[in-house]
Parts: sequence; structure tokens; C-alpha cells
Amino acid sequence: MAEPKHPVRTVDRTLEIVEIIQELDGAGVSEIADRVDIGKSAVHNHLNTLANREYLSKEGDEYHIGLSFLSLGVYARNRNDIYDAARLEVDKLADETGELVNLLVEKNGMGVYLYQAKGENAVELDTYEGKRVRLHCTGLGKAILGFRPREEVADILDRYGMPEMTEQTITDREDFFDELDEVRQQKYAIDREERLTRLCCVASPITDNQDRSIGAISVACPLHRIGDDRFYDELPDAVLGTANVIELAHNYS
Repeated sequence: MAEPKHPVRTVDRTLEIVEIIQELDGAGVSEIADRVDIGKSAVHNHLNTLANREYLSKEGDEYHIGLSFLSLGVYARNRNDIYDAARLEVDKLADETGELVNLLVEKNGMGVYLYQAKGENAVELDTYEGKRVRLHCTGLGKAILGFRPREEVADILDRYGMPEMTEQTITDREDFFDELDEVRQQKYAIDREERLTRLCCVASPITDNQDRSIGAISVACPLHRIGDDRFYDELPDAVLGTANVIELAHNYS
């Protein structure tokens, strides 16, 4: 996304403060002031304005994200065509596999979790609807990037890099492009402990009529309870089948 020619500094600063509060799961005036280049008095003014509009709540000396953001987030999610087409199928896949099923879309070179459903044995992770993640270290991200032009993928890697999240993260660009070639051939991606240790995922892209990815779904499993037959045969078939149903619903409804 292109940088605005005339950014409004006050708005930019306010959003930065909100993001800091979310990142820290609550913060006080001094803590926020240490992270931004304005004084405590200015930070306090931003916080009071947001709290007055119920975008923040104050608990003791800390400010937290308020419920006014919830209606905006739900509204933004519900406007996404992929969410409407995928929600019920994601729920079904979670019930069938008993695992955690994720729906991810790409926004400005980052992955955004749009929806999650938990089966009876679903693992608890650090992910949640709205969380942003790098694309190079997740099965979901590789599924999306495998169905994007190489130049576009290169631009994303230039912008965000390929930091090592675990010992299994692919950090070499040529190795990564080789992996994407395999993803494109088989139409699913494997995450072998590449973002979180002891976690594996199988992901498939959701593509439009031009075979361009517009999202991806995945099944996430803890490494200790999944065998090769299930991981390399059963789950890819299940994820591919669900992605195909979502594509039909999205592209031809």
C-alpha cells in the first residue's frame, strides 16, 4: 500500500498508541510514553479521548482496548466475501478433524487471521481472529504465496524479511521459492514447526477464477499426536476438499 502524501500525524500517533496497548495487553501512561516520541501529557490526552469514546477502558493505572473496537472488527470481517463463503465449511472441518482450523487472508504483505474454529481436541495457540503474522513461516502464508506472482512474493520478502522464528523456519529465499513451486504443484502447504516449535499445519489456498490466492485454510496439530499417514494423506485431502467447496461457493455463487 502506498504511503499517504499528506499523513495526519495526530491520527497516526493515536493508532500507534492503540497498537502498543494491544501488543502489551494493557499499558499505563509512562509505559506508552517510553515507546513513542511525545510526552506524558500528550499521551494522556490521546488516552482520555479514546476512553471517552469507549475505544479504551481504564483499569487502575492501565488502559486496555475497549469494546467499541469490537463492532468495527466484526463489521470489517463480515464484509469480506471469503468469510461469508468459508465460515460454515471451516466449522465443519474442525468438527471432522477435531483440530484447530484457521482461515487467513493477506493484507499489505501480512497474514490476518479472519476466522478460527476449534474441534474437540484443538490445541491452544497464540493466534486469534485479527492477529497479523508473517507469511513466510506459516503453512497458510506459503499456501497464499504459492499462488501469487514471484515478483509480488519477492516484494513482500523485501519488505518484511524472512526472520527465523524456530530452527525449522525457511530463511533462504531460493529454498523458499522451491517450496512455493511444490505448493503450487500439489495445491497445499506444510508447516513443519516453522513458526512454533512442536506445531505442524496443513494448509490449502482458496483461489479465484484467475487461479490467484485470495485466502487459505489450515488444520493445526501438535506434533506429538499426529502420525505421517494422517499428516501427509488424511489432512491434505480434508483441507483440499474444504478449500474446493469454499472456492465454488465464492466464485460461482
